[in-house]
Amino acid sequence: MMTDLFAQFASTTSFGTPIILLAMLTPWLLLPAPSAKWINNRLTTSQNWFLTLFTKQLLSPLNTPAHKWAFLLTSLMVFLLGMNLLGLLPYTFTPTTQLSINLGLAVPLWLATVLTGFRNQFNHSLAHFLPEGTPTPLIPILILIETISLFIRPLALGVRLTANLTAGHLLIHLISSAVTAIYSLSLLASLLTLSVLILLTILEIAVAMIQAYVFVLLLSLYLQENT
Repeated sequence: MMTDLFAQFASTTSFGTPIILLAMLTPWLLLPAPSAKWINNRLTTSQNWFLTLFTKQLLSPLNTPAHKWAFLLTSLMVFLLGMNLLGLLPYTFTPTTQLSINLGLAVPLWLATVLTGFRNQFNHSLAHFLPEGTPTPLIPILILIETISLFIRPLALGVRLTANLTAGHLLIHLISSAVTAIYSLSLLASLLTLSVLILLTILEIAVAMIQAYVFVLLLSLYLQENT
């Protein structure tokens, strides 16, 4: 039972091609390509409005040097949002349920923010490891704690995204299996379970969008500390 339950998160292949590669490429293929027309269609206009609104919301608390990261952060948001939402469709694969994929995104971007801080403001970055006015006996302990908290940030980014999406997919899988199992026993109970499944699916759509935003938002907060 447990093997079948978690089999949906295993990366499969089709015609010798890993499905995970196709799932990571599909969000970019669905986005409308820019055109040279003076007047855009409704889809392109909606897309431009969303990207502009998100970029303003994301960069408003950041310092001016951090605005150079606008294209990277916005692209990451669209990438995660596309993979999370497409993974809710039947017979699809969600790459963001894989911890290796999420850590592959979190670790390099977190490391880039840390290196940016050490390059631009070295003394200020080192000051984070030891608050001012710390008693002398507590200095080694605080340095160790701050170092651990720094290196645990990319792990928290990856695990948060993986855990939230995996839990939602497991609940949907369990409740959808219960709908068909209860149908032969009671039609009313099956309909009630189906209504719970619909509500859970709506909740999971919201979680997919929120987790993509939270991932990029936390990364921007790490960037703010180092610029």
